[in-house]
Amino acid sequence: MMLDFTFILVVLTLFTGLISLISKLSTINLKNNSIIDFSISIFPILLIVLLIRSFIIEPYRIPSGSMIPTLVAGDFILVDKNIYGIKMPLSNLTIIDNERPDYGDVIVFQYPLDKNINYIKRVVALPGDRIDYIDKNILINGQKILQKKIFSKNIPQQDIGLSEIFEERFDTKKYKILVNKQDHSQNFSYVVPDNSYFVLGDNRDNSNDSRYWGSVPEKNIIGKAFFIWMFWNYDSEYKLIDRVGMSIE
Repeated sequence: MMLDFTFILVVLTLFTGLISLISKLSTINLKNNSIIDFSISIFPILLIVLLIRSFIIEPYRIPSGSMIPTLVAGDFILVDKNIYGIKMPLSNLTIIDNERPDYGDVIVFQYPLDKNINYIKRVVALPGDRIDYIDKNILINGQKILQKKIFSKNIPQQDIGLSEIFEERFDTKKYKILVNKQDHSQNFSYVVPDNSYFVLGDNRDNSNDSRYWGSVPEKNIIGKAFFIWMFWNYDSEYKLIDRVGMSIE
C-alpha cells in the first residue's frame, strides 16, 4: 500500500498524542526528554492540521491537463471535504450525510481502479441517468446539453492545440471545455448505476475518465474543488496572477 500524506499525518498524530498522554499520566518525571518535549509541543499542531484536512478543507495539486481550461497543470486547489458529508480519514467511510454531487460539480475522488490515486473530473450524470455520447455531444435522459463555441484570449494556444473552446451549460451552471470536433470519437449509451456518478474531464479529447473505466462510486468521492490558491508551473505560459484567487466553476 502506498503511504500517502494523510496516513503519515494520522500515524504521527496518534504517536505524539500517545506520548503526550503517557507523559501526563506517568508518575515518573519525564521532563527534559527531547523526544517527549517535542511530542508534547507538536501534538496540538498535528491534531489541528489533521482535523482541518480530514473534515473541512484539503489542498491538492493538479498534475495534468485533463481539466483544461478550468484547471491547468500546476494549479494548487482547495477541496471542500464536508459538502458531501463527513468522512473518516483513510477509510473514507461517511459518518454524517450532507449534499449529493450535482451536475457540473468538479469533484476529487479515489480512482476506482486504484484507490491510492486521486482524480479530479466534472460530474455530468447522476445515479440512474441515461447518458448518450453522440459526436461529442452529451444527452442526459434524452435532453441535449447545450454547447456554444466561444473565443477566449486567456487560454494559451499550446493548451488548445487543435481543439476549440465551447461553453457547456447545465441549467444555470456553465463552464468552458475543450473539444476537437474533427477528431473521431466512439459514440455510446450508458445508464449510471445507483450511488455512482459519471464524470468527464473538461479537456474532452485528453482525459482518462468514465468513458474508459465507468462511473465513480459515491464512497470514492473525497470532496468538491472550489478555489485555486496557488500556481506553479515553470513550463507553462500562465502567470501566477492569471491563476491565483480563481473560483472553480
